[in-house]
Amino acid sequence: MNSRKEQLAAFNRLLDIMDELREKCPWDKKQTLESLRHLTIEETYELADAILENDLQEIKKELGDVLLHLVFYAKIASEKKAFDIGDVANTISDKLISRHPHIYGDLTVENEEDVKRNWEQLKLKEGKKSVLEGVPKNLPAVVKASRIQEKVAGVGFDWEKPEQVWEKVQEEMGELNEEIKKGNKESTEKEFGDVLFSMINYARFIDVNPENALEKTNKKFINRFQFLENAAKKEGKNLSEMTLTEMDVFWEKSKEYFK
Repeated sequence: MNSRKEQLAAFNRLLDIMDELREKCPWDKKQTLESLRHLTIEETYELADAILENDLQEIKKELGDVLLHLVFYAKIASEKKAFDIGDVANTISDKLISRHPHIYGDLTVENEEDVKRNWEQLKLKEGKKSVLEGVPKNLPAVVKASRIQEKVAGVGFDWEKPEQVWEKVQEEMGELNEEIKKGNKESTEKEFGDVLFSMINYARFIDVNPENALEKTNKKFINRFQFLENAAKKEGKNLSEMTLTEMDVFWEKSKEYFK
């Protein structure tokens, strides 16, 4: 592991490289805050994938890609005389200090939930008009629902027990089934959304990250289905010509490899 001095030297090296690329590389010179945006989103998802795979070497690489983007944005902003990477670091440091009065002040907290509640209260004191102001509009829906629920819970708008939330899930499922029977597509969509929202809320109460859980299931399904494809191919069979019963034999076999 690198010492603090070596870490700072490595970061300084990255800043020097960024300066040089911005000055000499045709592609880097052309980039703007807007042109980098979609690339940053892509890099963030690649980091998220590496985290789910628990691949530490890949996490290191993807963190580097994300760090490059942060430095890149700050470099462009410095050229506009708006701010530089030092301002970015100082701004987040100031925020962390002000948001942690239980560490840097005289506030006493008992647990993690106290910290979360205090965090949201501090945001309102800083001028936020709503606790939901900080939820990005373009977040994926599952993540967005989780953040909404976490934030309102931070100011006390929450259920008391997991059992209450599960009852709400069942209630929403009943309402969904009723709308399906009526054949009302618009109402069915609405109730389906309510079911998902309540399930995401329940996940919070049982300490499950719904986005991670769903993505792990996605990956598991992909692995199992690709096993099915390969197994069929080895036997000279085409999936489109197989019966569901025939495919199910390979599918059950895949479960031995991908749990």
